[in-house]
Amino acid sequence: MFKKILIANRGEIACRIIRTAGRLGIATVAVYSDADRDAMHVRMADEAVHIGPSPSSQSYIVIEKILEAIRMTGADAVHPGYGFLSENAAFAAALEKEGVTFIGPPVRAIEAMGDKITSKKLAAKAGVSTVPGHMGLIRDADEAARIAASISFPVMIKASAGGGGKGMRIAWNEREAREGFQSSKNEAKSSFGDDRIFIEKFVTEPRHIEIQVLGDQHGNIVHLGERECSIQRRNQKVIEEAPSPFLDEKTRRAMGEQAVALARAVGYHSAGTVEFIVDADRNFYFLEMNTRLQVEHPVTELVTGLDLVEQMIRVAAGEEFAFRQKDVKLEGWAIESRLYAEDPYRNFLPSIGRLTRYRPPAEGRQDDGTIIRNDTGVFEGGEISIHYDPMIAKLCTWAPDRATAVDAMADALDAFEVEGIGHNLPFLSAVMQQERFRQGRLTTAYIAEEFKDGFQGVAPEEASVMRLAAVAVTINQALQERASQISGTIGNHRRVVGHEWVASLADREYQVTCGTSADGAYIRFSDDSVISVATDWVPGRTLATFNIDNQPMAVKVELAGTGIRLRWRGIDVVARVRSPRVAELARLMPKKPPPDTSKMLLCPMPGVVTSISVKEGETVEAGQAIAVVEAMKMENILRAEKRATVKRVAIPAGASLAVDELILEFE
Repeated sequence: MFKKILIANRGEIACRIIRTAGRLGIATVAVYSDADRDAMHVRMADEAVHIGPSPSSQSYIVIEKILEAIRMTGADAVHPGYGFLSENAAFAAALEKEGVTFIGPPVRAIEAMGDKITSKKLAAKAGVSTVPGHMGLIRDADEAARIAASISFPVMIKASAGGGGKGMRIAWNEREAREGFQSSKNEAKSSFGDDRIFIEKFVTEPRHIEIQVLGDQHGNIVHLGERECSIQRRNQKVIEEAPSPFLDEKTRRAMGEQAVALARAVGYHSAGTVEFIVDADRNFYFLEMNTRLQVEHPVTELVTGLDLVEQMIRVAAGEEFAFRQKDVKLEGWAIESRLYAEDPYRNFLPSIGRLTRYRPPAEGRQDDGTIIRNDTGVFEGGEISIHYDPMIAKLCTWAPDRATAVDAMADALDAFEVEGIGHNLPFLSAVMQQERFRQGRLTTAYIAEEFKDGFQGVAPEEASVMRLAAVAVTINQALQERASQISGTIGNHRRVVGHEWVASLADREYQVTCGTSADGAYIRFSDDSVISVATDWVPGRTLATFNIDNQPMAVKVELAGTGIRLRWRGIDVVARVRSPRVAELARLMPKKPPPDTSKMLLCPMPGVVTSISVKEGETVEAGQAIAVVEAMKMENILRAEKRATVKRVAIPAGASLAVDELILEFE
């Protein structure tokens, strides 16, 4: 077994590998850039080596810098994690030349499968069903448009060396094919150092289902079932689960057998994933093979009981599997929600900043038998950098069945506190409540179809509003009674706290009476309905459990001026609890209108404006590209919403802007 492993990665996957290596008694070495000097993976490792400036192109993907760190520390093996150099054949070859073990597949398999063009040709030769497309290299945008038209729209434009949603675009016409080709090429070059692009037919209403394979160096290859990865946004997976709610046993077996056959054809060992597109009739088509550990591997671990990182290490050390295909059993159901640093209320644009609060739910087996797991690489007080992927954590739940796993995920999301940056927790909570998701009716277009106008938050139904009103009134009663107990007051002049209140939230208003009972408090509404409330909340607590009619609710609480901000199940409301007289006067107050920004183009995210394609005095048409903002290795094209004339360009190309800084004005 190895004595010391260097992890050529960062963030949560580096922390994940360090944990398993530690359990196996193997020392670990972290590498870090300027931005990651105080990162969690640096703190967790036994040793840490600085490898350069913040951009990954100057640090994490520079092979020679990783080799220098290996020589400096004497590491005898390297785990690449995912992304960065994980599927770089030149890196694996350089390690082999250095006499250091690569904890991953052989170089020839990376070369064959890591290149998506080559892998599709090999898959077709092996008799695996593939999606129609153009596997040759494409010279320029005009050729891309011609090829796309010959295949027939829509098409998927993809980076040959891509992964993680980087360098991928869907084009529905020739204009989008030209623009998508250039953006994909730019992203591929900056993320992978390889700007080769190919085009394939985009299968509408598909499911994205992948098979986890695992091989040792003794010729044993098994598959560990499938993962459903259909819920994606901008080709980036958001929610995954294992097994798939769609596959039957016949299809699962056929996909597994094909995945194993493909892996065997290239002499594969270590962990790998064969991705398929599956249509409504359960016809499946080979998409690509990822010759590395996948981001979503925890759901497979939860349903199989296997530690994939451990297996990768043992395989690289030359050990033979202690199990065979017949020993692999899928037990229960696991779901993973990816927590991203992005603002769902701003079309999921990246968010950066400091985590002023980061409190995940308690991990491990819960009282009801479910399991919570949270893979993360951040900590409270840490900073989310503009230089890297926006993923903060991977929250996973396991239960004996899918419905219970979904409920457990909803509860875990409620109990997850993140402050200081924009994040997608409300969106993830919203998905868990949707009937379509709970029924398992998923496609890769799920988010686009269910959130056609973007995410505007969850509009609560009456029952939820009344429960939150009861929570707000209970909090207000506690605050009022605490305030009345100020020391030093004259006894017979102590303020008497009333029990009649008016609660206003979510455009609704309730007249209520707050009373107490042996079990806690009760809130009586004007229609004589009663809600009982018991809670452990005390002033200053930002997360508390409220038992509403004996049903627990984990609610995030924040005092916002005279209001009480409540967040639960993706609902985000500010409640105001007033005495009847104050409520009467409040109704007479005029509402302040928001500022008019309709003639301004504001930067939607922190980032660098890489180009501005219009000039002052120029008339632009609806849909025309105006500027490109790059953030977290993704290019975002800003377009005109309507026909207008540019009055003033406020900043030059290359400027770094914060959220809502002015780019240009229209007349």
